[in-house]
Amino acid sequence: MALPMEEEQPFDKLRANGFLASYIQPVVEIQAYPMLERPPMTNYTSDLLRLLDERGYIHQLTDAEGLDALAAKEVVPGYIGFDPTAPSLHVGHLVSIMMLRQLQRAGHKPIVLMGGGTGKIGDPSFKDEARKLLTTELIAENVASIKRVFARFLTFGDGPTDAIMLDNAEWLDALEYIPFLRDIGQHFSVNRMLSFDSVKMRLDREQSLSFLEFNYMILQAYDFLELSRRSACRLQMGGSDQWGNIVNGIELARRVDGTHVFGLTTPLLTNADGSKMGKTVGGAVWLNEDQLPSYDYWQFWRNTADADVYNRLRLFTDLPMDEVKRLSALQGSEINEAKRILANEATALCRGREAAETAERTAAATFAGGAGADLPSVALSQAGTVLAATTALGFAASNKEVRRKLEEGAIRVNGEVVKDPHFALKAGDKVSFGAKKHGIVAEG
Repeated sequence: MALPMEEEQPFDKLRANGFLASYIQPVVEIQAYPMLERPPMTNYTSDLLRLLDERGYIHQLTDAEGLDALAAKEVVPGYIGFDPTAPSLHVGHLVSIMMLRQLQRAGHKPIVLMGGGTGKIGDPSFKDEARKLLTTELIAENVASIKRVFARFLTFGDGPTDAIMLDNAEWLDALEYIPFLRDIGQHFSVNRMLSFDSVKMRLDREQSLSFLEFNYMILQAYDFLELSRRSACRLQMGGSDQWGNIVNGIELARRVDGTHVFGLTTPLLTNADGSKMGKTVGGAVWLNEDQLPSYDYWQFWRNTADADVYNRLRLFTDLPMDEVKRLSALQGSEINEAKRILANEATALCRGREAAETAERTAAATFAGGAGADLPSVALSQAGTVLAATTALGFAASNKEVRRKLEEGAIRVNGEVVKDPHFALKAGDKVSFGAKKHGIVAEG
């Protein structure tokens, strides 16, 4: 998305100055410029961009030549922001976390920015409706809960390439409204902001967009300006839906401080069938173990479709690319070995190696006929029938789906096919939904 320039500049002149056309065009018009769909260069000299490119993280990139040259000669601090809208991040956030990890692996400095301030508004980008406003207390609880997962992916400390974690509430909460409008608001055009694709979508559908939400893009741009001042941050990264917000921050830093900073986005993550990655029948795939058992997390990766193995191995593991290509080339039943390794490596990164090994042993015992102590469970008092247990375990989205699967013979109790939705269960029974989803009925 764009901030207005003091005067309209020709596209060629803007490119010559190291800026992309999206500074003077709304995001919806990016499609008119095919060269913006991929970075303008691929023969990178820096370890950072070579690594990110090889592993599939780069979708859009401002001034690739400038960032490549900078990363080749000095440590580049780069940040990604995470709004605390829930007690845990989910798999949809994982590519951003992994990108920070790759930044550090390439010898640069990750900055994790917790959105304690912006979380009080909620990012309206490409949302159908406003997020429910969270209390300050709940935001603080979510921030504390979310922070834990980053220690598994990043090395924090005081060294030049050690990760740091900041909270934008530190500066956003202290802003005075009138000075902020005077000093920062003058650089934003309402006409231009109304043309942004994320805003137009809500307005075209006649869905309310509050003035509060409308301010979000300004606050995120201000975050980049503030981080460039506080931590010499030169790079903001994020998903492709954040492209406009990132570009806003780049232009704000240039206009206010004369600082040249950079932006990089990742592709929208989808499965090979076009569906959104991370969305399952049972709900979000949470990163925190108190939100999702490690066995379920392991099974999510183990259940990867054959066509998605390559992308998930290169994006979500540290395996060398030669090994990624070897595993992805396996055919027939041998591809299951690649999925097992994917599940182990992805789970080890997020939950620890011991959790990954325990989940693998539980899966082996389950498929061999054993119960498995680490399977998801449901209390007998809450689910006394196979119908109730299957939906409570999150294996199906509705009772209608369960009844259909029962008729197809796809649901088993202790290995035996069950077709009666009112089949009574007892504590210790193992409920299987298809070949890969299993749960235990617990006492209580």
